[in-house]
Amino acid sequence: MWFGKPRKDPASAQAAAQARAVTGRTAEDQALAHLQDHGLRLVQRNYRVARGPSRRGGEIDLILREPDGTLVFVEVRARQDRGHGGAAASVTWAKQRSLVYAAQHYLMRLPTLPPCRFDVVAVDGPSLQWLRGAFDAG
Repeated sequence: MWFGKPRKDPASAQAAAQARAVTGRTAEDQALAHLQDHGLRLVQRNYRVARGPSRRGGEIDLILREPDGTLVFVEVRARQDRGHGGAAASVTWAKQRSLVYAAQHYLMRLPTLPPCRFDVVAVDGPSLQWLRGAFDAG
């Protein structure tokens, strides 16, 4: 007799993954529009690094530039509601470390280092919150 976790139906697991991808893409689109409305210019979307501090490497959802030249690395998080701290609280120390790793990788390609910061855009249901300078690289 098997007492482990019940196995998920592969079709329902795939449908759930697709729904999460659509939710994430929609939140990224909302975040990008909001940031562009505030004068930031898109540099790159979904910058990925194959290997990093975790097995999955790192990804930066949005890289934008402020009018003053500051490069802004943005993590977009979406939740249906604010339960368990909401979207902003889901940016854990491990996620921050992964973002910093990916940002360092991105910056190695540039001839000079611009001022940089890490922002979080938290989408909780219909509410969008932009957290400038949400965490530091150090």
